[in-house]
Amino acid sequence: METKDPLHIPAGRGIAAELIAVLVAVIGEAPHIMTIRDARALPSGPFESSHRSLQSGLREWVEQQTGHPIGYMEQLYTFADRDRGHEGKSAISISYLGLTREESRADARDSEWRDWYDYFPWEDHRKGTPELFEAVVAPRLKQWADESTSKAARADRWQRAAITFGLDEFAWNEELVLQRYELLYEAGLVTEAERGQKPVLPGRAMLADHRRILATGIARLRAKIKYRPVVFELMPPAFSLLQLQRSVEALAGRLLHKQNFRRLIEQQELVEETGLSSFETGGRPAKLFRFRQAVLAERAAAGTKLPLLRP
Repeated sequence: METKDPLHIPAGRGIAAELIAVLVAVIGEAPHIMTIRDARALPSGPFESSHRSLQSGLREWVEQQTGHPIGYMEQLYTFADRDRGHEGKSAISISYLGLTREESRADARDSEWRDWYDYFPWEDHRKGTPELFEAVVAPRLKQWADESTSKAARADRWQRAAITFGLDEFAWNEELVLQRYELLYEAGLVTEAERGQKPVLPGRAMLADHRRILATGIARLRAKIKYRPVVFELMPPAFSLLQLQRSVEALAGRLLHKQNFRRLIEQQELVEETGLSSFETGGRPAKLFRFRQAVLAERAAAGTKLPLLRP
């Protein structure tokens, strides 16, 4: 396949379809995404007549750009905003969520894995509310709310910010990743908004609307690990229960209650012992487990239910 600019949409009449992959792996107890173009874009490319299907087209682009195969894949969302397009041609972006494992990585080529919290530092609450929240995020959202011309509008803006970011009496909801990014965009607090009149929040920017698409992928995965055993697509063939817990925590950006987590895993019979142990911790050997594949046939809706620690 001829190498092309993955963010270029050909000119002409009609609608151009761009295929975009949010490819996730857990590496070193941190959630990573595959990126290209100096970590400013997600693997992507136009849907072409030679592609047998949307999924096969996306797999071709990802393997060409990153040398990395995609394992589990599901369609994420189709972005077709009125202002999307290039050179007079309307455009849609069809995004997919892909899950893989670190050991299946190939040569880096023009791609690299990046921690997704590099792009959304306010989303990592594993050590409690980030200092960034109180020092930067909340004050700038308050300033944005106060810029409204009427008292009612100011109250409405602040209530939206409080609900979305878990401020005042509202609890943090880890699934509202996209809503938080879009609110920050509306407030002109992210680089992609290109307002210029305000200092933006920390967090790596991405080309076009790729950070918005990444936010959508993170939100989908955070919701899905609560009711489907997709987290095992990210685990090595054999793992300890602590490794499993740390991986779920990394994805959710929240801590889990250790005893409740293990109790739920056992009650739902999601894993089985391998008969092997790991000595990597330096302490007592940790039993190694594997995902029990029969779960998929027995209970289509099996999941971990995430016993999250709430403040």
